[in-house]
Amino acid sequence: MDPATRGRSVNTRSTWGGVLIGLGLVASIDEIVLHQLLRWHHFYDKSTSEVGLISDGLLHAATVVAMVAGFFVLLDVRRAGSLVPRQAWAGLLLGMGAFQLWDGTINHKLLGLHEIRYGVDLLPYDLTWLVFAVILLGAGALLLWRRPTAARRS
Repeated sequence: MDPATRGRSVNTRSTWGGVLIGLGLVASIDEIVLHQLLRWHHFYDKSTSEVGLISDGLLHAATVVAMVAGFFVLLDVRRAGSLVPRQAWAGLLLGMGAFQLWDGTINHKLLGLHEIRYGVDLLPYDLTWLVFAVILLGAGALLLWRRPTAARRS
């Protein structure tokens, strides 16, 4: 592999490790806070409470797998001496934003698996959810594609 291709591959691996951690982290926060502590909904609310709890458990297991996989990717890149922290942080933010956007649009609206909260006006919750997603995606994209400060000065 030529050095230019290898450099892109390393940056991609740093980014993807962060994405996996970001997806798992924000999904875990969602599952712990909204599903367990506040009990606003389950991942799948179109059946019994037992099915909802099972769906929450499967979601939680998937979030742990995503985070562990992301950490292994970053550890492998770091071990090779080619971790790009800025790329990993960008990936983390992009992963968090991607989960928020997916959950708020696909899971909540398109598939109707659950709502953020029941028995209330959803508009403020939906807007907050999606604005948070856009902020995370924007911050991640800015960090990913913005050149480092030293490179801009030269």
